[in-house]
Amino acid sequence: MFSKYLKSLSILKKFLFINFIIFTIISLFTFIYLINVQPNLIKKKSVNHIKIIDNTIDNLIRLDVKFNNEDIRKFLFSTRFIFQNLDRVIFFDNDLNLIGDTDTLDLDPRSFSTRLNKVEFESLEEENKNKKERKKILDLNDNELNTFKNVFDIYISSEEYGIPYTYTQENFNQFKLITIKNVDKGKINIGYIAITENANDIKTAINERKAFITRTAISVGFVILIFSFVLSKYFIKPIQNLVSYTKIIKEKSQLKTSIENLKNRKDELGLLSNSLDDMTNELQKRVTNAENFSTDLVHEIRNPLASLKSASEILQDTNNSDERLKLLNILSHDVQRIERLITDYSQILKDEVALSKEKMNRINIGPIIQSVVEDYNSIHYLKKDIKISYKNDGKENYFINGIENRIEQIIANLLDNSISFSKMGSHILVDVSIDHDGQVIIKILDEGQGFKEKDTNKIFKRFYSNRPDKFGEHSGLGLNIVKNLVDIHEGKIFAANRDNKSGAEIKINLPSA
Repeated sequence: MFSKYLKSLSILKKFLFINFIIFTIISLFTFIYLINVQPNLIKKKSVNHIKIIDNTIDNLIRLDVKFNNEDIRKFLFSTRFIFQNLDRVIFFDNDLNLIGDTDTLDLDPRSFSTRLNKVEFESLEEENKNKKERKKILDLNDNELNTFKNVFDIYISSEEYGIPYTYTQENFNQFKLITIKNVDKGKINIGYIAITENANDIKTAINERKAFITRTAISVGFVILIFSFVLSKYFIKPIQNLVSYTKIIKEKSQLKTSIENLKNRKDELGLLSNSLDDMTNELQKRVTNAENFSTDLVHEIRNPLASLKSASEILQDTNNSDERLKLLNILSHDVQRIERLITDYSQILKDEVALSKEKMNRINIGPIIQSVVEDYNSIHYLKKDIKISYKNDGKENYFINGIENRIEQIIANLLDNSISFSKMGSHILVDVSIDHDGQVIIKILDEGQGFKEKDTNKIFKRFYSNRPDKFGEHSGLGLNIVKNLVDIHEGKIFAANRDNKSGAEIKINLPSA
């Protein structure tokens, strides 16, 4: 069903539809990626928190630090290097009382003196100098402590108890990551440790990815629109013009259309347009020729049919044997002529179909012509005592671009024509040579009655014959077929009477290859 629907769409719609599907799939994967990117980034930071908490617990137990304000405070100063890169580390006793907070201590090593008490004193003095700031912090801390206590309540009663627990908190455009864990000493819980870290970089990273994906999506969509426009203007519309052109030709519409602008293109569409136009012109030419030929054929058949009708009507009413014999001869000749017309016409149609499939090749026509002459000579010498000779100017090669069986057909038709009009014991010569222009010249010379001088320019026309004594034996298409074949080979054909003796001369000029 889907493939059927897709096939029914235009190229442009197919392009847009496929791009929509691809865009949707990419968007889905992008959405899945964005959903998973934040948990992955949080997990990385959480792993770091857990490491620090585990190390801190190990140190607390190893140093036998008690979970009270004094010991935790000393511990923080003594192990400050562990917490320097963290935003905040908070310690609670088992009753969830705050006993240590790195936020209230200056853990920068540059601020430490050689004596711990002095450091504590300096830290307290600094706090007294900034009461307002401290109050804000304390207020905030109170809120955070309440939040911590709520989380601890959940943590203590959950299955996650005893395992590091990480959660996020977002307020005032601040995104925080918090990891908590209980501290066990001898299977007894003595307190809790919490690490809080400003994780705005996670939000920033996610927002940057979202912005990048959004920009990319807009850019891709814009590119698709531009490409669709280009595809429509420079490819789809020209193709539609070609389709309209073919429809108009097919329907024989009177609408005017032209693909000249497409023919001037140098790309594949230009080649297609030129090929289509050439094919159309050739088909139109063939259709015109076929229509004209059919008209001429009907005209040529009408005459012998009228003669047949008249002769048959007279034959019914006469008893004179001589008259009946004469009428029967007329009927026989008319039937022969109609039969010959139909046969030759069918052959022309077959030749046209065959010619459209045949290709020109570089061929040496000397041996081809000689072979046809030898075949005809062996037959007609015994049949009518007519000798057919082959002659050339002594050269070995007579190359042209042509079709071998069509060259054979040309020579055979001309020999048939000459033989039919030659007397018993006469001679026919086929002469092949190359002139000074490099053209291949073929001459067929017979000793028949020749042509009427005034008709030498007409003998290659369809249905023409100037030899009434052979009425019925010829359709008047043989020489026309020969001319068409010569034209296909880009040659020229001429007819004349021989100068020094009776008979006809047919001359063909073919360009050499």
